[in-house]
Amino acid sequence: MSERIEPEQQDFEPEGFDAQAGELALARGVRLFDEGDYHAAHEEFEKCWLKNEAADADFFKGLIQAAICMHHFQRANLDGARKLYSGHRRLLGEYLPEHRGIDVAALVAAMQAALRPVLRAAAGEAVEFDAASRPRMGSSSPPGQGS
Repeated sequence: MSERIEPEQQDFEPEGFDAQAGELALARGVRLFDEGDYHAAHEEFEKCWLKNEAADADFFKGLIQAAICMHHFQRANLDGARKLYSGHRRLLGEYLPEHRGIDVAALVAAMQAALRPVLRAAAGEAVEFDAASRPRMGSSSPPGQGS
C-alpha cells in the first residue's frame, strides 16, 4: 500500500509570491533536497509551481516529483519511488542540460544512479537508502541566472 503525502496546512498565498520570493523558495528547495529533507523541499518547489511562469510549470513539477520520489525511497516505500521515477525524468528532460541554475543533466543522472537498485529490486525485496550517495541538486549558478 502506497503512502500518500498530504499537503501541510500553510498560509501560502500565491498572489503575494513575487519573483524574488520564487527565487528564494527555489534556493530553499534545492538546499533542503541536498540535505535530504525531501518533503520540505517538495513544499518549497510546490510554491514555485503554484505561482509559476507558464514555461516553467513542468520544471517545477519535475522537481516536486524528484523530491517526493526520494522521500518515498528514504522511507522504504519502493513502490512510491518507482511510480514517480519516470515522471520526474520526463518533466525535467525538457530543461536539459541546465535551467534556473540547476544542472538538470547531473540531477537526472544522479537520480538514475541512486534509484537503479530500487528499479531492479524484485517485488518485496528491500533496498537500503544510502544517504551518502543520494543525489544533490546544488546550483551551478545563482538562482535565476540559468537558461
